[in-house]
Amino acid sequence: MFKKFDEKESISGCNNAKSSVQRGVKQSVIAQYPFIENYLSEIMPKKDAVKLIKCHEHIEILANAAGEPVFFRQRDGPYIPSLKLLHKFPFILPHMQVDKGAIKFVLSGANIMCPGLTSPGARMTKLEKDQIVAIMAEGKECALAIGVTKMSTEEIISKNKGIGVDNIHYLNDGLWNMKPVK
Repeated sequence: MFKKFDEKESISGCNNAKSSVQRGVKQSVIAQYPFIENYLSEIMPKKDAVKLIKCHEHIEILANAAGEPVFFRQRDGPYIPSLKLLHKFPFILPHMQVDKGAIKFVLSGANIMCPGLTSPGARMTKLEKDQIVAIMAEGKECALAIGVTKMSTEEIISKNKGIGVDNIHYLNDGLWNMKPVK
């Protein structure tokens, strides 16, 4: 999603979100990620304006008062936390761990294949299809990427072929390198 994202070319508009929009976003985020409720005032304080950044391909990025991207979504899909936010609050998303051999591929934007999730160095959280997950790596502390499961955990184990998780945001992609918006 953000592999070829360039701030100068991809951003079409930026404005402060209305308070009613901010309330709706916060309710949606709490419904999706119940563990974050106690920390939401730290992520998006009530008194501070939330910036709504419109991008090409129907991508919408929410930035905090400092202009740092905290959530994004495509079309009317679910809000997905940015990797920088995930590094501050790693408990937001369930974790899927890949083995050491998959790290370089994940960091280049490749999708996560089933064998990379079922090998000895990998670990999976029991999940259904279409769940947003943090992609961790064997021997690493922080998440490498954020993805969406294409199969349930049971299917990944039984088939052990094909794409298990779609990689949508990873370290050093366009969103990661995005400068704070003013």
